[in-house]
Amino acid sequence: MELMVLLNALVTRLLFVLHSLIGVWRVTAVKKEPKYWLLALLNLLLCLETGLTLKFKQGRGYKWFSPAIFLYLICIVPSLWLLEIHHGTQYCGNEPGAVQVNVSNQDFNQSRESSHGSEGTDHHIIQTAKVFVNQLSTICETVWTLALHQTFLLLLVVGRWLLPIGVEITRDQLSQLLLMFVGTAADILEFASETLDIEDVRKNYALINAILAVWTWSMLQFPLDLAVQHIGCKPSASARRIPSLLLCRYSAELWNIGVSLFIQDGPFFIVRSILMGHFRIFNQMLVFFTAKNILVVTLQLYRLAVITLDFRTTVLQKSRKGEVCCCPCEPYEARAHATGRQENEMKEFVAVPPKEESQAPSEDH
Repeated sequence: MELMVLLNALVTRLLFVLHSLIGVWRVTAVKKEPKYWLLALLNLLLCLETGLTLKFKQGRGYKWFSPAIFLYLICIVPSLWLLEIHHGTQYCGNEPGAVQVNVSNQDFNQSRESSHGSEGTDHHIIQTAKVFVNQLSTICETVWTLALHQTFLLLLVVGRWLLPIGVEITRDQLSQLLLMFVGTAADILEFASETLDIEDVRKNYALINAILAVWTWSMLQFPLDLAVQHIGCKPSASARRIPSLLLCRYSAELWNIGVSLFIQDGPFFIVRSILMGHFRIFNQMLVFFTAKNILVVTLQLYRLAVITLDFRTTVLQKSRKGEVCCCPCEPYEARAHATGRQENEMKEFVAVPPKEESQAPSEDH
């Protein structure tokens, strides 16, 4: 096992565990009930996955799916749910979104004076850490929740970058996937912050749960790598069925369209339409992002129509020429067999001379 692969696998999962523990700590501090520390036990699943990955995969990733990302979602999402639900009754005292931190040098000076007469430097460090934690606890709760959302999405992208890749995905595909994740994370953060900050939404407990459910559903695309990988299929089997051949040829494009329609832009558009149509909630940003979702969904449907028509034209052209339409997602194997067969035929053709040339010397003799 390579040292860098082991280091990246362990460091990334450690970051996941630390961030989820911070989320559990905030829930415990807000609810003021120690029983919420039981949420930290979810990290045992991530520890178990780490051991299995190191043993069976030597720290590298799996094909099409990242168990570490999925288990990280399981560890952090419940904490964010509880914070958002409790967030409905928590407001900053002075200004919306302001950070209420009254940092004074008096607390640090008191810790220094107490440390001089007791246990020296070690005690001073402990006292300073306690003061620092107390000051963090005074930060406005809405700011804490938003910061956890932001760091959560950033850590998803950075963690996917640091996690060792498997043999099935290339670095070029990984770079494409990370760029897609950055745009996706920005849209998801905007959806959660923009809709949940509406005052009328905060008064409706069922509406908060519905928005959080759609937000959780949209997060399920992060553990999957199908957006940059083609699904393998056998040319002989796919040539008989048009739908399977279409899925084989445009698997990555179809997955992107499916994610947009059914996991992200489609559900976001439905939620925003309900807010405006049924609950009569209107603001400039809500209208703008609803129009953006409509545009994205329309473009994705247009893209699906273009792919289908292009595939249909290709199939018709090949059928008229009498050619067998093979699956391009495995071009190497199909072309290797065809090339090998052609080379064998050429060798046999060159090895066997024509009859006129072979009989001419015998007549001269």
